Amino acid sequence: MSPDELVYLGILAASIPVGFLFRYLSPPVKQGASLLLGLSIAIATCHIHTLHSLVTVIGIWIIIKSSWRHAPALSLTWTFVYLLFFRLVTWFGLPPPTPFANAIQLLLTLKMVSLANEVYSFHMEKKKEVSSFTKSPVIGGLSQEPSLYDILSYSYCYAGIMTGPFFRFQTYADWLMQPSPQALPGWAPCLQRLKLVPVYAALFLAVNYVFPLAYVRTEEFLDQHFFFRVFYMVAVFFVFRMRFYAAWCGAEAGCISAGLGCYPENALSKPGGGPTVNYSSDPTSEEKYDFKTIQNIDCYNTDFCVKVRHGMRYWNMTVQWWLHHYIYPNAPFKAYALRAGWTMFISAYWHGLHAGYYLSFLTIPLCMAAESAMEASVRAKLGPFGQNIFDWVHWFLKMRAYDYMCMGFVLLKASDTIDYWMSIYFVMHIIAVCCIIVGWALKSGKREGRRGDKEERREGEKIENLKTGEKTD
Repeated sequence: MSPDELVYLGILAASIPVGFLFRYLSPPVKQGASLLLGLSIAIATCHIHTLHSLVTVIGIWIIIKSSWRHAPALSLTWTFVYLLFFRLVTWFGLPPPTPFANAIQLLLTLKMVSLANEVYSFHMEKKKEVSSFTKSPVIGGLSQEPSLYDILSYSYCYAGIMTGPFFRFQTYADWLMQPSPQALPGWAPCLQRLKLVPVYAALFLAVNYVFPLAYVRTEEFLDQHFFFRVFYMVAVFFVFRMRFYAAWCGAEAGCISAGLGCYPENALSKPGGGPTVNYSSDPTSEEKYDFKTIQNIDCYNTDFCVKVRHGMRYWNMTVQWWLHHYIYPNAPFKAYALRAGWTMFISAYWHGLHAGYYLSFLTIPLCMAAESAMEASVRAKLGPFGQNIFDWVHWFLKMRAYDYMCMGFVLLKASDTIDYWMSIYFVMHIIAVCCIIVGWALKSGKREGRRGDKEERREGEKIENLKTGEKTD
């Protein structure tokens, strides 16, 4: 493991016992302590580069105070433009940010855009209440506009400051005001989330040692057999998954220990978004609680769901919620495929400027179009047994598609990514295009068949009418 990874590991490990201590703090003390601890982590790991996140926060506060009506659009513009500056600071003679500063900036971008949208919704609902003289039925909305101190506290809250998960300001506010945090579940769900982390970590270290990513960039790798080169991407994606499974499960455990994102099961919470229906917060009632609001990974379904589009839902779940609510609905296109492509482009930009991100993310809409074409033209015509076989083949190809796209994500450079894809003859791109063509051909054949059937019926009706006319005469 690299020194940076050891620092991440240390912060994650320390956040778990610290979280249990936060359950004993009053709301004002909890807010101040979480801010102080998070800011200390930022300064200790980012040093002078902490100013980048601070400038971003101040910019959002100014936007909210000066023009809450345009805050959603302005916040997205401000944070994404600043991300560009943040990644190009060396062009201006400034020192490059640390990886820790990059991690904080990424999470902060999500938080600030979400906050601006929450403030906008708060003011809009407030106006509706004034005009209709009735209380707004909005679920999970703000009760007041946050102050600069509130925004700073939310931005630098120690929980998930570098590793996620993303959570809304309202989730943070609910955490501060929990009536009886010590009575909420803690040890059991925390241990449940941590039980497989040692397995994920051991598999990550072992497989990464046997199949190092650097080997892909060597001339020797290109001399290997085609099937070995294909298999290598399977191993690389396995290492990639194990690394994030361990990190995200640990990050979730840190939130669970503090009680962050804990809501009654009947609130029907969504990862990232929180409760979707009204719920009772009475701590004396015999409610069952969950931590779905801060769930960032569903390891089982990531591996064993059938479709490419479903795989995205179970991976980095809180960020997927953010993309679904703030990017996808505002895409400048109406067609589903184009909207998906736009969302993936924004996701790639959020991750960074490396070409590998764009090559990988923009392959996803192609794979989604391929699976949709085959489902509509092939699977729909099969019986239960045939559909079961189809789903197994579909799952196998889904995993290979993610293996394939992961190579762009980890190789980063366009040349390295294309060289690898070329070494396996762009196999997944070709399969996806072939599936689309086959699906289109079968649909066209079906339409032609329907037209032919209609023409035959019309001819039959004409002949029948002629015969009827002859008998009448």
